[in-house]
Amino acid sequence: MRSRRPGPADAEAPSDIKALDRKGLAAALAELGEPSYRTEQVLRWLYQRRIRGFDEMTDLPRPLRGALDDRFTIGRLHTEVCEASRDATRKYLFRLTDGATVESVGMPGARGRLTVCYSTQAGCAMGCLFCATGVGGFVRNLSVGEMVDQVAEVGADFGRRVSNAVAMGQGEPFANYDATLGALRLLNDEDALGIGARHLTVSTCGIVPGLRRFAEEPEQFTLAVSLHSAIQSTRDRLMPAMAAYPLSDLKAALGAYVDRTGRRPSLEYALIADINDSPVELAALVAFCQGLLCHVNLIHLNPAEGVAVARASAERLRAFERELAEAGIETSVRRERGSDISAACGQLRQSAPSG
Repeated sequence: MRSRRPGPADAEAPSDIKALDRKGLAAALAELGEPSYRTEQVLRWLYQRRIRGFDEMTDLPRPLRGALDDRFTIGRLHTEVCEASRDATRKYLFRLTDGATVESVGMPGARGRLTVCYSTQAGCAMGCLFCATGVGGFVRNLSVGEMVDQVAEVGADFGRRVSNAVAMGQGEPFANYDATLGALRLLNDEDALGIGARHLTVSTCGIVPGLRRFAEEPEQFTLAVSLHSAIQSTRDRLMPAMAAYPLSDLKAALGAYVDRTGRRPSLEYALIADINDSPVELAALVAFCQGLLCHVNLIHLNPAEGVAVARASAERLRAFERELAEAGIETSVRRERGSDISAACGQLRQSAPSG
């Protein structure tokens, strides 16, 4: 995101220091006449020690702590609800400083691993037919710190280091591109959460300008694209906001991404009964993938409140898996996690559970 430069208005309206990415924080500290190493110190206090007040930053000079306190606040998430699944997944409803809410999911794995699915927006404007998040509409973009804090809070609740983080929660990451990239870089930053770049994944509906920008980023972040149909009319029905980006443009952008980065993007495909699970749809998917370095991630559609479509049969999913593999296309079936607490793909909302 763009750097915020403190000015006269800050004395009247302090802003959240966690809205700044690393560059923005460095610029703010430089404006206060501080050396560059202060950036590392402040980041560690904010994201590793997760302090609540500037007076806790004990290795900073007292005048600097006072100056920061005059100009900034320290935002913090409040956990409204935490639900536990029978498979050990946990879903969190976080309340933000202004009262907006978002959901995040923690998924523990073998050998102490922990994956966090975090949100990039409160609500979503994409309106995908199969997703509960968009039912409540779009509220606002999240800041850098609001994204990073979701991951940090989940890790703290599990009492372990987060090994993987995926921007697959509420919202479209590339509709909030600058803040999303700032958050990814802090998640990767050794002075913040220190998660390896290849263990940080962004899932986009396929906003082509965002894909082209992402291909130029120097870090080796992982890319996933929600495809859900390789037939234009079907995809427009399922993902109306993506009608602005034809499949031909999407494939060209993915090809350019592969050429530029050498990395294999994942194509997410949730099978929906009588919409995108037919042999014709399968043939179109195979054709779309041919000549493109990619991995197809087949998804069991999850039931969700306000979503009037049904999952395809297990037989259809197996047919897709088999024929994609026979065509030489790398394919996997996403393991279902947390569906009993509405924490699975397409089920996240921004409200507390009823009952």
